[in-house]
This record gives sequence, C-alpha cells and structure tokens, in this order.
Amino acid sequence: MASSAGVVNIRRDVDDKFYRYRMPVLLTKIEGKGNGIKTVIPNMADVARALSRPPTYPTKFFGCELGAQTSVDEKNDRYIVNGAHDAARLRELLDGFIEKFVLCRACKNPETDLVVTTKNRHEDIVRDCKACGELTGVDMRHKLTTFILKNPPKNAKKGKKKGGNGEANNGNGDEGAEDDGGGSDDELTQRIKAEAAELNTDAALAKEDWSVDTSEEAVRARVKALEGSMAAAVLAGDDEGGDDDDGADGPYGVLGVWIEENRADAGAVQVYKKAQELGIEKKHKTVLVLIQALFDTNVVAQIPTYAPLLVKMVTSEKHQKALLGGVERLVGIAHPELVPAVPKILMALYQVGVLDEEVVTQWGTHVSKKYVDKDISKRVRKASEPFLKWLEEADDDDDDEDEED
Repeated sequence: MASSAGVVNIRRDVDDKFYRYRMPVLLTKIEGKGNGIKTVIPNMADVARALSRPPTYPTKFFGCELGAQTSVDEKNDRYIVNGAHDAARLRELLDGFIEKFVLCRACKNPETDLVVTTKNRHEDIVRDCKACGELTGVDMRHKLTTFILKNPPKNAKKGKKKGGNGEANNGNGDEGAEDDGGGSDDELTQRIKAEAAELNTDAALAKEDWSVDTSEEAVRARVKALEGSMAAAVLAGDDEGGDDDDGADGPYGVLGVWIEENRADAGAVQVYKKAQELGIEKKHKTVLVLIQALFDTNVVAQIPTYAPLLVKMVTSEKHQKALLGGVERLVGIAHPELVPAVPKILMALYQVGVLDEEVVTQWGTHVSKKYVDKDISKRVRKASEPFLKWLEEADDDDDDEDEED
C-alpha cells in the first residue's frame, strides 16, 4: 500500500511545526511483478509543486541515483521508477534532490527558482533565492543537469554571467540584493513562537500566489455571495448552536466573511485565533465554513499551506464528514469547474492526514443531500471514483503482502 499520509517540512532536519515550508510525504505504490515490477509515485506532482519544480526533475533524479529507468505521463500524473524501491529510500533521495537543486546554498531557504546562465556559450544552472537574493550554483557534474538544460522550467529565467567575477545576473538588476525586511527563517519561527504563533505576514504571505482578484470590488462581490451562502451551509450542521448561530451574523457567518475580507493578510494561525475568539474552534460546522472560505480554484496547491490548521481542527469522524461536505459545496456550487479535480483534492486531504480511508470510502458510496442537492452529490461522488479505486487497490496490495508473509 502507499505509505501513510501526512505532511513534512521541506527541510526534514528542521524540527519545527511552525516551519512554513511544507510538502506532502512522498507516497509510493509497487506495481507489476518480475521484470515488469515498477514503483509508481502517485503524488509526485503535489510534492514537486511544493518544491516549485517540475515533477519530471525529482523523478529523473531518482533514476540517476538508482541507475534505473524512469517514465513520465504528465497528462495522467503518472511518475514511475523501474524496479521495486522502498518509500524510505526514495524519501532520502528526495532530501538529496532538495539539497542539491532546491535549497539556497547561502541561507538554506527552499524558496528558489532555477536559472540557466550563459558565459562564453557555456551554460550553468543556478538557484535564484527569493529570500536572501543570492544566486548559488548547482553541481554541474550531476547527470540531472543535462536533463534540466534540455528541459528547462517553463517559466525559467535566462541570465548572462557578468564578465570578470563569474557572478550571474538574476535578470532584474538586483544582483546579490539582501532582503531588508524578511530576516532569516530561524528568526521568523522564533518570532512566531514569541508572539503566540502569529505569522510574519509581510515576509511569508506576500510571497504566496493566491491567484485571486483582491480588488475592493471583487472582494465586496465575494463577501456578498458568501454572506448569502454561509447561512445555508451552516444550517446543514444540525446540532451545534441554534438559529442565532446559523445566520450570516452568527459566528460561522462572521468567520467566513472575515476570512474572505482578510484573505491577503490572514494565515493559518490568525484564522484559528479568530475561530477561538468566536468560540467555534472545536465545532465541526467550522470546518465546513473553512473549506468554502479558505479555498478557491487553486485548492490543491493551497491545502498544504493550511494543513496544520486542518489537522488541528479536524478531530473526529463528524469533522471529516463536514470537511467532505465543504468539498461538495466548494466544487459543486462555488467552483463547478473543479469537479474533475475532486480526486486530486481528496488525495491532498488524505496526504495531510485529515481524511480516514473508512470515512471517505463510506462517503463515496452513499449519496447525500445534507450539504448539496442530490444531483450535485452524485456528480461529486462520481468524480471521486479514481481516488476511491486507488484506495481499494492499495488495500488489495496490502492483503497480498500479508498473504505472502
């Protein structure tokens, strides 16, 4: 079966639950037998997204390190390394990829872009760090560099090395510029702890790509729509609070509208503190509200960002059902174009450890009109079938292994 779900710090040597750079735990699934045996990495696209690298890079890196052939089907998110490889071993190799091709050599921050530089017709690859402004080279002797040069990132920046000192130009004229306001990541995490886990929004959230229109007009329109839908959403909770709680002016409606109005400035900690202030941080209806208010069409990429908040607030089967109800409303009503992405959304939630296999399997086989109308409920569950099938097949693999033992 695929390895247990969860999220980890991108730098696994950093033992800090408030470390803001997180990624899903790399999952593996062994398929085939004999000479046809292979290791499939079902969440490689999600891991690579967290690292801001194309998923082909770490996949090819594994192949280089293991001396194994790899195959990629980007359209269907299939990333394969030939042979049977232990998940723990691949995670160690991923650490190596991160060290060599992601982390800034100067400040060890993972917030870097790969840049191809050219000097005298010789191409090099450097890491352009958004945190400290340094440009640090990668080891061009590694076999992966040949693959990267032939398959540069789609948004890769090209730079020319400055004559004389061999430094690269990052393309914006700010060579080696320091970040005056951000400070190091260690300083940031210390500040978080010292200020009751409040995030440094200037340094952290300003770099988030929310991909949403934050103009006053757009926010006003979304708030108005949210006020209208929030009351209907929380009424489905049925056993927490009364009529006073369930209106747009009740605590759940207030929380939802507050999140929308403060989307650009509020992180996971602030959202939790707002729920605490309203006295609803332990209620399952709060989870229903969070899914609708926090996420938009980039939900799959956004889930790891809010994983610590979800893990803290999803504490029972009832909470998980509310979480799934929120997904139904998010993709079935707010963003119908997301229906085909339901398997990826469920996989992302499963990976961060807020969905149990039994709960999501039961949900997937029982249409309900509790949170949405029956037609939408059927449509969302139908779309979830690839994920449910993956869970079932993973169980079958476990059973086969038990029989062999």
